[in-house]
Amino acid sequence: MPKILGESLEAHRREVRARVFDVLRAQLYERGFDAITLAGVASAAGVGRTALYNHFPDKESLLVAFVEDEAARYVTRLTEAVEAQADPVEQLATFVRLQLRVLSEYHMPPGTALASALAPAAYRRISAHADPITDRLRAILAGGVDLGRWPAEDPDVLIPMITAALGNRTLVEGPADQLEDVVEAAVRFVLRAVGAAI
Repeated sequence: MPKILGESLEAHRREVRARVFDVLRAQLYERGFDAITLAGVASAAGVGRTALYNHFPDKESLLVAFVEDEAARYVTRLTEAVEAQADPVEQLATFVRLQLRVLSEYHMPPGTALASALAPAAYRRISAHADPITDRLRAILAGGVDLGRWPAEDPDVLIPMITAALGNRTLVEGPADQLEDVVEAAVRFVLRAVGAAI
């Protein structure tokens, strides 16, 4: 009988996923997706290969589950941070700060770009996790218009412009001691771009 981690099957499942995701995170950013094997992840996580295959039948399933977990935790963090601010200007500033700080924490994995490493359906599943982040930005922009904090503009134009600006890795790849200055410059840029008085 396989060893159960935790006090119940649900606790066991959570523990296996947490261990596996910790190992995958490290291996993904050290070696890249192409070099990862399920057997290697299982061994490094201290779980049996059979146990891993029960949770994730292949490498693609593992990556999709990992991204879903990371995205769900980030959306919760983003929601809490934004909702702690009452003013839409501060909400938008908080959104920008968190997006860039998180971007600075994650390095692009080496190897093949994920879009080409995954089947189209799996990549679409991963990409769908940007939807709640986009929805949060849309709500902030609408709230600012409703309260007269900036002029009404088409959110379908503003959102891709803002996300493109915040997705530029070169912003956060400079010296660590300059990150906060870069982040605050980006906050001012986005606030001016939407027409907020700063």
